[in-house]
Amino acid sequence: MTPLELMRLGPVIPVIVIDDLTKAVPLAEALVAGGVRVLEVTMRTPVALDAIRAIAKAVEGAIIGVGTITRPEDFERAITAGAHFGVSPGLTPSLVEAARACGLPMLPGVMTPSDAIAARAAGFTELKLFPAQQAGGIGMIKAMGGPFPDVTFCPTGGVTAASAPDFLALPNVGCVGGSWLTPKDAVAAGDWRMITALAREAAALRASVH
Repeated sequence: MTPLELMRLGPVIPVIVIDDLTKAVPLAEALVAGGVRVLEVTMRTPVALDAIRAIAKAVEGAIIGVGTITRPEDFERAITAGAHFGVSPGLTPSLVEAARACGLPMLPGVMTPSDAIAARAAGFTELKLFPAQQAGGIGMIKAMGGPFPDVTFCPTGGVTAASAPDFLALPNVGCVGGSWLTPKDAVAAGDWRMITALAREAAALRASVH
């Protein structure tokens, strides 16, 4: 599945940080029940890869990605765990080489026009703008549309339920990434009904993918 096809599956990709492995499967089930199938689990915790492995095995319909790819060896670890795609906060020649070698669909992070030029030169036209709010938010995405008409962005970082519709209304935004679908308190309490409700609201948003 290509990054553009992933974007077309839903307007929001939840950015998930899992500290407690026992929460991984029920959390993913709650998101999928709400209509959010594309999930990004970040490699920011010691249990992240085990969580990806558990979700990939147990949650039907989930398309699981590994986030925070920063080193070439992260690709092999992600594939072994069962990830369907990878997301990085940035892009380097070694990451480009590793992505090509393993064939894992990749959504690389960019923050500046120079980053976008380098990513496009490496063959990537679906890019994660990160951190989106700090990079200029809506204004930055609009400005990027002129010189990069063939690029589709996934703004991530500081995007909220309130601001997501404004991002998604832009023609060069395919989807957004956000952590608001998985509030820490709700996850800790096992309030899966709340997670499903948030996912249902997010899935109802519309993206314009070109």
